[in-house]
Amino acid sequence: MEHLINNTIKSIQISGIRRFFNMVQEYDNVLSLTIGQPDFPTPQHVKDAGIEGINHNYTTYTHNAGYLELRIAAAKFVKEKYGLEYNPENEVITTIGASQAIDCAFRTILEKNSEVILPGPVYPGYEPIIHMCGAKPIHVDTRHNGFKLTANLIEQHLTEDTRCIVLPYPSNPTGVTLSIEELEEIANLLKDRDIFVLSDEIYSELIFEGSHHSIATIAGMREKTIVINGLSKSHSMTGWRIGFLFAPHTIAKHLLKVHQYNVSCAPTISQRAAIEALSNGQDDAIVMRDTYKDRMEYVYQRLTNMGIDTVKPTGAFYFFPSIKKFGMSSFDFALSLVKEAGVALVPGDAFSDLGEGYVRLSYAYSKETLKEALDRMEYFIKKRQC
Repeated sequence: MEHLINNTIKSIQISGIRRFFNMVQEYDNVLSLTIGQPDFPTPQHVKDAGIEGINHNYTTYTHNAGYLELRIAAAKFVKEKYGLEYNPENEVITTIGASQAIDCAFRTILEKNSEVILPGPVYPGYEPIIHMCGAKPIHVDTRHNGFKLTANLIEQHLTEDTRCIVLPYPSNPTGVTLSIEELEEIANLLKDRDIFVLSDEIYSELIFEGSHHSIATIAGMREKTIVINGLSKSHSMTGWRIGFLFAPHTIAKHLLKVHQYNVSCAPTISQRAAIEALSNGQDDAIVMRDTYKDRMEYVYQRLTNMGIDTVKPTGAFYFFPSIKKFGMSSFDFALSLVKEAGVALVPGDAFSDLGEGYVRLSYAYSKETLKEALDRMEYFIKKRQC
C-alpha cells in the first residue's frame, strides 16, 4: 500500500539532526554534542505544580486555546519581558510545543505555490511543513552576512508570490540574533506589503548581551506578525510540550481552527505546570542563561585556539563552525570525528544545503563533557594538520 502514500510525505526525510543522533548510538564511548536540549532539570516548583495538577484532577479538556489563566500568564510574561501586547482571551493560543505552533501557522497562512523566505542555514523544522502545505521554501544565503537574514537580503528575494518571512532568532543552528536596528530595517521594508512574518522566538530568554527584541513591537508589524514562543528552552521543559502562538485576533481566530482540529488542546497537566512557570518562574532562565554564556565563552576560546573559523553566538546554545578547510563534506567530517575521536556533532547539511561545509555543536552539556569532547576534537584536528 505504500504506493498510495501522499507523494509529498514520501519525499520528506526525517530530520538530519535526529538521523545522525540515532546513527551514532551504534558507536561506543561517543560524547554527543548533537541535541539542543537544556541539561538542567525542570525547576522544582514547576514540577510540583504538575504533580498538584494530577492530584487535583486537572485531567479533562480545556478551552481549545488553553486555560485562560495560562493565557493571561503568557500574555503578561511577554509584555513584561519584551513589550508585546496580546489579549489573552482571543490572541494567545497554547500549543503542543513550538513545533506544533509552526505547523498551525503555516497551514493557516500558506496556499499552493506560496513562497516562504527563510534564512539558510536554518533549523530543519520549517521546510517540510512548507512543502506539506504545497508552498515553496526560499532559502536566502546568509553565510556571508554573519548568518543574519537582513532587509537587503530579503528584498532581493521578494516576488508577487511571497507570503511569509521567517525570522528564527536567536538562531538554531548559528546562535546569532538580530538587533533592534536590523529588525526596524526589515519592518520598513515590509510595512506596506501584504506579507506575513513568522517570528520564532523560542530562544528569547537565552540572550547573552542586552535584551531580546521582537519585530511585532515595531509600528505597523503587529498586525502581520505571528509570534511563536514556549517553555522548552527558557524553563527546560522540552518534554512537557508547551508552546504559544501570539497573533492579532484577525489571524488568531483562524490559527485556532487549525489547532482545534489538530489536537483539541495542549496537555492539561503541562498547562498547570506552565502557569506556575510563567507566574512564579519569570527569572528561572537566568541561571541557565548565565551558565550557557560561560560555556559559550569557553567553547569559543577552544575552537579559536584550534584554528576553527566560527561566528561567536549571541544567544541560544549552539556554535556553527566552518570545516571547509578540511576538504571534507559535513557528513564525512562528522562521521570521521565519531569514528576516530568519539565525538558527535551534527553535519551542517541538516540545516539546508547552505549548511554544507559547517557542523553544529550544542553546548547544552556540562563543562566537563565539553572539555573532554573538545580535547578529543583537538586531537582529531591536529592529526589532520600533520
